[in-house]
Amino acid sequence: MKKSEYISIAQVAKMLGISRIAVYKKVKKGDIKAIKIGRSYAIPQSALDKRSINVKGRPLREAEKRTIEKAVRKTVQDYGEVLKKLGRE
Repeated sequence: MKKSEYISIAQVAKMLGISRIAVYKKVKKGDIKAIKIGRSYAIPQSALDKRSINVKGRPLREAEKRTIEKAVRKTVQDYGEVLKKLGRE
């Protein structure tokens, strides 16, 4: 069976971890290319290169990246063994 070339708004929302409304907004803005079929949209698989779709709406600033990296380092330092055990489950 051939994989479909197009996917629905709901499928895109699930893949990206955002709401359907957010996907509709990205389609309307032109961030995600889609074709309208009746009252629905079909999104080509090729339009879903995750590097080209900014889910948050903007790239992370350097300060935000540093804050995230600091939090990850502290979490690993404080809970490293627990994380390893959870990873094995």
